[in-house]
Amino acid sequence: MKLATPLAAAGCAALALSVLAGCRPPPPKQTEAEQARTVTVVRVQPRAITGALTASGDLLPREEAAVSAEVAGYRVLRVRADVGDYVRAGQTLVDLDPALLEAQIAQARAPAAQAEDQARRVADLDDAGVLPQEQIAQRRFQAEVANANLRQLLTQRRKLAVVAPVSGLILEKTVRPGDLSGGATAPWFRMARDGQVELSAEMGQAELARVRPGQTATVTLASGATAQGRVRLVSPQIDPQTKLGEVRITLPVRPDIRAGGFARAVFSDAAAQALAAPETAIRYDSDGASVMAVGPDNKVKRVIVQTGVRGDGWVQLVKGPPEGARLVQNAAAFLLEGDLVRPVEAAASAPPAAAPPAAAAAPPTAPAARRP
Repeated sequence: MKLATPLAAAGCAALALSVLAGCRPPPPKQTEAEQARTVTVVRVQPRAITGALTASGDLLPREEAAVSAEVAGYRVLRVRADVGDYVRAGQTLVDLDPALLEAQIAQARAPAAQAEDQARRVADLDDAGVLPQEQIAQRRFQAEVANANLRQLLTQRRKLAVVAPVSGLILEKTVRPGDLSGGATAPWFRMARDGQVELSAEMGQAELARVRPGQTATVTLASGATAQGRVRLVSPQIDPQTKLGEVRITLPVRPDIRAGGFARAVFSDAAAQALAAPETAIRYDSDGASVMAVGPDNKVKRVIVQTGVRGDGWVQLVKGPPEGARLVQNAAAFLLEGDLVRPVEAAASAPPAAAPPAAAAAPPTAPAARRP
C-alpha cells in the first residue's frame, strides 16, 4: 500500500473544512423594522416667527414744500438753485426782474410825499376854524392812502426775491429764466423738508395691529442696500375699499434713499404666530414645495405644502400637514414615499441648522497584484 504524500494530505484537509462550512446554517434575515433608517422628526406647531412681518411701499418726502412766486406779472431774471441742491430757509432761489416795479415805486413816492406834506400842514388846525373839518380829514385820508400804496409796492419789491420757505432738498424744478411769474399752475420748486425721505407702506389690518410707533425695521432698497428705520406713524384708519392701512417709517438722510423709489421693510422685533416647519424640512422640485411626513405607522409620505412668511429659520405652512404632524427634519435625506423609518423627536427649542455638505468619497484604490 502506498503512503499519501504531504500534498495530498493537505488537499484532503481543505476539502473537509469546506464540507463543514457548507453545513453551517445561514445568518437570520433582518425584519423590516430592523432595516428601517433612524431619522430625526419635528412636530408641526404654532411658533413665533420673528422677522416675518414685512411691508412694501414707496419712498416719499416726510414733508413736501412747494415754492412759487408770490407776485404775478414779473419776468424771471435769474434762477439760483437746481434739482439736487440742498438749500437753507430764506435762501434766494429765483430773482425776478425789478425794472417795472422800480418805476412804479418812483412814481408813487411823489404823491405820497405830497399827501404827507398836506396832512402835516393841517395837523394843528382841528377846531381852529381855518379850514372845514371835512377838508382836514380828507387830507389825512389821502396821505394814508398814498403811503399805503407805496408800502404795498415796497413789499412787492421784497417779494421779487423768491426764497426757500424751509431748509431741504430740491426734488423738482420747473422755472426758467424768462418765465412770467403767476403764469404757471405748477409750483416752481418741490422740496423735501430737511431732505427727509420715509417709507410709506400699506399693510392689512391684522398686520397693522402688530405695528407700533417707535418700532424698528430693516428697510431694503431696490439696489439691495439696507437702512435701519423707525416707525413714525401708524394710520388710525383702514381704507374701506382696500382694507389696508398706512405705516410711515422714518429713514436716515442718505443720497441713495431717493423719493419716488420702492423699498421693503422687515420689522425685526415683531413676531408672527403661525404653524411652521424648519426651513431644512422643506424640499423643492418641479411640483413645488413639499415635506416628508411620518405617519402613525412610521412610514414616510410626501405632502405638498404652501409656504408663507419666513424668519428665524422657520417657514409658515399656509397649507399642509395639520398641527402635531411629524416631519422629517432634513429634506435632503434620501427617502422615498412608503419607506419605514425609526423616528426620533428633535429638540423644539431652536430650528435645526442646515446639514453640512457630505464629504467627498475616497477614490477607489487599485486591487493588489496576486503573488504567483
